[in-house]
Amino acid sequence: MSVDRLSNVSKEVKPESVLLHPLGTAAAPEQELLCIFGTGDLGRSLGQRLLQSGYRVVYGSRRPHSCGPLPQGAQATSHEAAAQSAGRVFICIHREHYDFLETLAPQLKGKVLVDVSNNLKKNLYPEANAEYLQRLIPGAHVVKAFNTLSAWSLQNGPSDANRQVYLCGNSAEGKLTVAEVATKLGFTALDKGSLSAARELEDFPLQLFPEWRLPLRVAFGLTALFFFYVLIRDVIYAYVVQGKDISFRIMVSLANKVFPIVSLIMLSLCYLPGVIAGFLQLYRGTKYRRFPDWLDRWMLCRKQLGLLALGFAFLHVLYTLVIPIRYYVRFRIAANTISQIRENKTSVFDTTTAWRGDSYYSMGILGFGLYLLLGITSLPSVSNALSWREFSFIQSKLGYLTVFFCTFHTYLYGWDRFLNPSSYKWYTPPAYLLCLVVPSLLIVLKLLLLLPCVDRSLIRIRQGWERNDPEDGSAKALLT
Repeated sequence: MSVDRLSNVSKEVKPESVLLHPLGTAAAPEQELLCIFGTGDLGRSLGQRLLQSGYRVVYGSRRPHSCGPLPQGAQATSHEAAAQSAGRVFICIHREHYDFLETLAPQLKGKVLVDVSNNLKKNLYPEANAEYLQRLIPGAHVVKAFNTLSAWSLQNGPSDANRQVYLCGNSAEGKLTVAEVATKLGFTALDKGSLSAARELEDFPLQLFPEWRLPLRVAFGLTALFFFYVLIRDVIYAYVVQGKDISFRIMVSLANKVFPIVSLIMLSLCYLPGVIAGFLQLYRGTKYRRFPDWLDRWMLCRKQLGLLALGFAFLHVLYTLVIPIRYYVRFRIAANTISQIRENKTSVFDTTTAWRGDSYYSMGILGFGLYLLLGITSLPSVSNALSWREFSFIQSKLGYLTVFFCTFHTYLYGWDRFLNPSSYKWYTPPAYLLCLVVPSLLIVLKLLLLLPCVDRSLIRIRQGWERNDPEDGSAKALLT
């Protein structure tokens, strides 16, 4: 082939040839730049998380050259320059320092301002921080977000207990852009509406166990009530009537009476509102009417009631395990043994007592085992792995079985003691009899709901049937 021919072929191919580059460098889009005002713990943690998620970060600071350590890859400049360079600005400073933002109104006009601030206590200012920020810079789109997250959760990423980012604002586009950032950081954005909801979001981090307040009050009230009740019947009665000082029993013996009592009552209170709701639906003949507020609030704190009940049951187990090593118990056993030796007597083995004791311990072990199963499946990481039918079976069916085992355990503990007049000190019933009232009532009511005629009607109601349904021409009785 001649040189001329080769040159002609080269000319024919050349127009169709392309220059090859590494695919990553040619196709990589430019990273978006975000601005953060504030170089505190939250500002640095947020910047680090944004950098890890693929954003570029610039900090606006009064002293850009001496603002402390910043995440690697971030830049620091003045507030004016930082505000001009980015379309979204995160305000990670306290409200009392907002005044300088008014001078930046021209640079911040039309941009999305994400208010991350919180207050030290509720109702500290007449308006929410985000509303105040919107009034300072009316041309900006203020969005309240990320204020319910801590610096630690931003550094370590979302977890099951802290995955949601609540946001609110008057600009739909602004909220959408902030939601995109939250999603890219691994969180789930939850829109709470307009900026008027900002005060609610700012009060949220200030709440101290809001869902636990009622259960904790119930637990504290029951513990105090039964402690003083048992104290009067056991310790004070023995001192006044018999002249004995058994105050040392307060630390272990009395506590080991109070804890199982409170545990069983609170476990019953965990399931009692569901039974009451069932009878209320049967009475009304519909599921579409709201429950009373007290019942709604009661049902919303059932999980907390159950977990506290599990805690008291665990304490009961621990106190029971230390009984054999107590000085009082070892002294009583030794004294009884020596007394039998001196009198040359031998106790006769009682099969009935053996059956009662083994059954008593067996019911307690089974009840506590199911207790633990209920507590484990209530954890979000476990419940998320279960289907609704599996979760309902464990929490409902096995839950009532737990109530039955624990109640039967208490009945075996009492056995025939209620027939002994000496058990009624100062004409007061034993504490275990009082604690059996609520669980026994719960079991009886639940058995009534399980009757075929009642259960069939309740299922129909919960499937949407109404007693006075205008589309249902039949005039059948509710209980069929």
